[in-house]
Parts: sequence; C-alpha cells; structure tokens
Amino acid sequence: MHATPPSWVVTLRTLALGAGGAVLAWVLGLPVPILIGPALAVSLAALAGVQAALSDRLRDGCFVVMGLGIGAGFDPNATAAILSWPLAFAALAAGLLATMSLCRAVLTRGFGFDPTSALLASAPGHLSFVLGLAADTGGDVGRVAVVQTIRLLALTVTVPFVALAMGIDMRGAVIEFGPPMVPWHLVLLIPAGILAGLACTRLRLPAPMLLGAMGVSAATHATSLTPGAVPSGLMMPTFAVLGTLIGTRFSGMSLAQFRAALAAGLITTAIAVAVAALIALPVAAVLSMPAAQVLAAFSPGGLETMVALGAAMGASPGFVAACHFVRLMILSLLIPLSLRRVRANA
Repeated sequence: MHATPPSWVVTLRTLALGAGGAVLAWVLGLPVPILIGPALAVSLAALAGVQAALSDRLRDGCFVVMGLGIGAGFDPNATAAILSWPLAFAALAAGLLATMSLCRAVLTRGFGFDPTSALLASAPGHLSFVLGLAADTGGDVGRVAVVQTIRLLALTVTVPFVALAMGIDMRGAVIEFGPPMVPWHLVLLIPAGILAGLACTRLRLPAPMLLGAMGVSAATHATSLTPGAVPSGLMMPTFAVLGTLIGTRFSGMSLAQFRAALAAGLITTAIAVAVAALIALPVAAVLSMPAAQVLAAFSPGGLETMVALGAAMGASPGFVAACHFVRLMILSLLIPLSLRRVRANA
C-alpha cells in the first residue's frame, strides 16, 4: 500500500499504537487481546489519518517466528489425519462457490457494483491477486480493496468471539505446544526458516515466509529432531506485530471510502462466515474435530491470521494451514474462470 518503505519512526510509532491497543484489550478482557487489540487500535488510528506502516523486514521476521511456532504443533502422529482431509477440501470448494455467488448477487443488486468489481470483491481471500486483477480488468480497485480489507479485520475480530461462544477459552491465547524447545534448536530453525521462506517466495507461494518457516518446523518436529514449542516470550510479541500489520491495511484510506463500503464489507463477510459455518459443522462431525477449530480452517480471513488463530485454539496446524492453502489455490482457478464468464456475458 505504500509507495516507499516506511521509516523506522513510522514503524516504531505504529508498534507503539499496537502495544497500547494490546494493553487496553487485555484490560477489557477481550479474547486474544494480543492480536485483536493492536488490529483495532491501528485500524482506528489509520482511519483517523495517522500514517501506519511496518517495515518489510519486521513483517517477514514476524512471519518466520509465527511459522516456526505453528509448525511446532506437528508431532510424529500429526499426519495421520491426512487421509480424511480430502472430504474437507471438497466441502471447502463447494463453500467457496456458494459464497462468491451469494456475495456477488448482493453487491450488484444491493450496492450497485459493476459485475467485474462485484465478482472480485466477493472473492473470500487472495487479496493481492484480487487487487491485481481489479487493476488489470478495469474494476473499481478502491471499492474492491475496501470491501476486502473490512473482511480481513472483521474476521480477525469475530472468530475469537465465536470460538469463545463455542466453549474454547481464547482469553490471552497464544500458540503453546508444550515446554519450550532447546535454545540452540531455535537458533538453527530461524535461519532455516528464512531460507525456506525465500524459496517459497521464488515459487510465488502465498505468505511465503510463514509457509517456509512452518514447513521447516513441521518437518523437524514430526521427526522429533526439535521437540518443544517456540517460547511464549517470543510468540506474544509476534502476535502483536501480526495484529498491528492487519491494522496498517487501512492506512491512506479516507473515512468517506470506509463508510461507503462498510455495509457491503460487513454483509459479504457475514455471508462468507455463515456459509463457512454451515459447511464446517458436518465436516467437524465427520472428522471428530471441534466445530470452532474447523470454522477457523474454513473462515475466509488472511492465511497468516487464521492459521495463527486456529493454532491458538488448539486445532491441528497442518489441517488449518492446508485448508487455507487449498482455498487460495481454488480461488486462483475459480476467480479467472468466473471473471471470463462475467466478461463474456457483459
């Protein structure tokens, strides 16, 4: 969103806003205050005109640590559930089709979106891909961006409350998978995770630093080479940076732009969550998993955020990450095919 990299002054100010939001959310007793607090505080500050941004290096470092923490949830028995996952992927594909069809109809008939912009704004995920297509096809990039950004923030805030309502304690939740790992294991995993993330970047995978580090950590934990969790003292500030990063998406957005697309963003988010919940319930029953955890896997939020929240709920990190990765792959095919059909009928 920023034409030039943010200065460290801007980065430090943004981090300070996020830290203040985390403290306030903790005082108010909100679920996952370390994530929700910074996201809300920085979003509000950005909408008020404060420049909010984080350096790319800090962002990538956050994703590396987050990936290592999530990958620590794999153990030698973690891959046993893979045989039952194809059912979840098929249900996920059906849900994506239903979500896009319903949201597109709402945006065109209820909010006056043109067919191309409605299709792109209704896509439940793959933000950078969607905005690139909007620019290339002449869609209303501004409206699409605002609707998609509202979706990301709304899901970040609401999923922990839904989990809390379903009986999962999310107050103060961070990713914990047993006692901390041996320090020298962590020293070895960090550079390995960075190298894997750079390889994923070359392959143009989504959230490459997160996926690369998670893959390295998952492999070494599944083989018992590096048992133990990333220390919570490292994971908690990482969650705070992730929440702060979500809030920076509103930087440069005017209140008029926000208000104009707020209703559209909230309604399409509600539709996406409702469809995800309807599909998650039977899938959870078949897989014998808590419904809230499957909902985190099916919720159309940012890959990094939903994987982190799913892990904080105690869900299988492999299952949550796999569902979100498959969702992005499905959308990579579904959006262009749908866009071609829309333009052919124009």
